[in-house]
Amino acid sequence: MLQGLLSFELLGLSGNAWFTIAVILALFASMMFSKLRTDLIFVAAMSALFISGVLDVKGAFGGFCAPSVLVIGVLFAVIAGLNQTGVLNWIVKHLMGTPKTLTGAITRLMLPVALLSSLLTNTTIVALFINIVKIWSKKLGISPSKLLIPLSYASGMGGICTLIGTPPNLIISGLYTDATGIHLGIFTTTICGLFCLAVGILSVIALQKLLPERKSPLSGLSDDEMTLELCVPSKHNFIGMTLQEIYDSNPRGFEKDKNAILAIRRFDNEVEVATPDSIIMGADHIIVSGKAEQLQWICNNLNLKNEHLEGVIENAAVGKKFGKKTVISAAIMIAMVLLSAFNIMPLLSSCLLAAAAMIIFRCCSSTQAMNAINWEIIIVFAGSICLGKALEITGVASKIANSILSVSGSNPYITLAIMCVVATFITEFISNTAAAALFCPIALSAASALGVNQLTFCIALMIAASSSFATPIGSPTHMLVYGPGGYHFTDFVKIGIPMNFIILAANIFITTLIFPF
Repeated sequence: MLQGLLSFELLGLSGNAWFTIAVILALFASMMFSKLRTDLIFVAAMSALFISGVLDVKGAFGGFCAPSVLVIGVLFAVIAGLNQTGVLNWIVKHLMGTPKTLTGAITRLMLPVALLSSLLTNTTIVALFINIVKIWSKKLGISPSKLLIPLSYASGMGGICTLIGTPPNLIISGLYTDATGIHLGIFTTTICGLFCLAVGILSVIALQKLLPERKSPLSGLSDDEMTLELCVPSKHNFIGMTLQEIYDSNPRGFEKDKNAILAIRRFDNEVEVATPDSIIMGADHIIVSGKAEQLQWICNNLNLKNEHLEGVIENAAVGKKFGKKTVISAAIMIAMVLLSAFNIMPLLSSCLLAAAAMIIFRCCSSTQAMNAINWEIIIVFAGSICLGKALEITGVASKIANSILSVSGSNPYITLAIMCVVATFITEFISNTAAAALFCPIALSAASALGVNQLTFCIALMIAASSSFATPIGSPTHMLVYGPGGYHFTDFVKIGIPMNFIILAANIFITTLIFPF
């Protein structure tokens, strides 16, 4: 029935093409203006494209089997092993120092964060560093808000330095391989990424006066305390209770306010300082402080979870130190990178081998590995590939590419700049993974129409998709630091807009130099 209704043509596009555009616009609107979960929005989009006949079963749901998506899922298990054995904590401890100036602090923070983010998921790294920055900034006499934005920026720019550093890189490389049959190496983006990272760090230092000095709702904690953001499930018994009632009913977890709930991030992402009369609602996130052991008890016994920090808290709670398993898990990670870098083994195969080794050598249990997988992210990635395929097969991608070419006058530099500007703008409001998957077919079509190197456009798009600096909703890592930093929305705008244009210029310069048209 629906397929029959779509059998028309308007302005050179088929009914299927117009339906695809409508689905994508609805997806954008839902992500920007509704409070629906992102994974549910993508499931609805995939289902709509399948039911309408725009895509068959393989096209609509085949993204779950795509190598790039499988790599992302397997990497969660690898990261679980690194978390459980304390590798990340050891690295952080030995890379941080005691700089005397804000410039030195920014540099000493952004470099190790970028290094770690090039090999691990940036949300994990930022979650690990938030508490470290809180303690470190107190020792340095610097407001945490001066360092948490650079922390988030570094994680994004570090991610573009390797193929596995950020999901958009894997998504775009997978689509590029599908289109050309050429597999990219794990370090394909490294030179371009390092150049943009260097420019980015120097730019943050030059623009440091634009970094705000805010009073965080998490300030005033002692050095041996930790902070944790925990989600309240929609059917939790805390819902409808005041914080005072929660304290009274759970004396072990919140004994004498030692683990007081400091702030509440509401379901609409508004952060408010908690008071005893504050009422908890479904989908709220409560920000709690306390000793690692007590926070672990809260996670285990009160059905409150934070998928990013659980491994970090467990390490702190049991006091894990550098030992044999730490060396083994680090060696497994290095071996995974080397096997892929020297084309000894495909990326997916090396990641699967690393995940299996983590379990075999008991760096983490199979349960911990499975629990580390963020299924919401997997669904979003698979759905992004589905939308990209729909744009390609319906001809929407080539139509948009031709429109861009008509504006640019078929100049490859101007075409590339327009594509990167639009992609960066879109990622300020929706998932960078979704934006990458949507723009990759457009980039490939534009490069093909111009008769230039398609890889040039794909590498530039990878960098553009991870260069959203101007809004706190432009990246999950921005939202992670938003509450702890006590930021206002405009704080990101002031420093983020100049950063967007600086990295855009650096991106086009270095990408066209390393990967000529």
